[in-house]
Amino acid sequence: MTPEKALMTQEPDATAPEVMATAETVASQHPRIDVSGAAATPMAANRADTQTVFRCDDVHVYYGDFLALRNVSLSIAVHEVTAFIGPSGCGKTTFLRCFNRMNELIEGARVEGSINYHGVELYQDEVDPVEVRRRVGMVFQKPNPFPKSIYDNIAYGPRLAGAKRSELDDIVERSLTRAALWDEVRDRLKTSAYGLSGGQQQRLCIARAIAVQPDVVLMDEPCSALDPIATGRIEELIAELKTDYTIIIVTHNMQQAARISDMTAFFSVQANEMGQRTGELVEYAPTSLIFTNPEDPRTEAYITGRVG
Repeated sequence: MTPEKALMTQEPDATAPEVMATAETVASQHPRIDVSGAAATPMAANRADTQTVFRCDDVHVYYGDFLALRNVSLSIAVHEVTAFIGPSGCGKTTFLRCFNRMNELIEGARVEGSINYHGVELYQDEVDPVEVRRRVGMVFQKPNPFPKSIYDNIAYGPRLAGAKRSELDDIVERSLTRAALWDEVRDRLKTSAYGLSGGQQQRLCIARAIAVQPDVVLMDEPCSALDPIATGRIEELIAELKTDYTIIIVTHNMQQAARISDMTAFFSVQANEMGQRTGELVEYAPTSLIFTNPEDPRTEAYITGRVG
């Protein structure tokens, strides 16, 4: 089955969008589509020769009548880490949630413009949001293990996806190993995930997300509640995982963005005459350029700490 057809496959009631959004998992095996010929967007120059996972054109996000984010155009390349930075309220997380249609779970939210995933328009009516969330996993700001054992946290998604019982042990071990957690928990897989430290819980959530082999992993400030040692482990893990996954991360830590990302998008906020604040994409470029030679003075002001 091609990715286009798979995205339009209807799922049974047991895998409702709300369940899948919370689980962040359940993904099917799938080939990647060669879309390397896609033209680069205006804010992603010289990237037409890179295989594109997402291409976004003139994206606007509304909550009811409120325009939260406007006119965002960029492309995300395969096997890269892309960081979204900017002040609070600039729409970073709102935009991140567009990539797996999680904003649809918020009443009154809507997305206008084009978000294209491997040649498929994500927001066309025929596309099944459950299948989108299978392919685009998410790790949230606060670790959210299920009230289950460590083993069952990892096995949950593959079970829903139809994995055989005989396969689960290998899936659990492989996922925990990829998340650099196996050696720490191998002797207590049947104990509660709540017994893990905060950093371990976050790595467990990453293992849970990759257990079903998604194409993309979204991370919404995954280190904000962690100490420096745990943060370092997560950053090392991200660097390793990008060999198999495309990663998009929201972070308030500019040093973290500089350390781990290949591309960086800087978002800012504009207020209208009524005082309503709307986020916008200011600059999108290779991380080395954003932090050493940004084109927009607003970017320079933010990364140097003159505004925040």
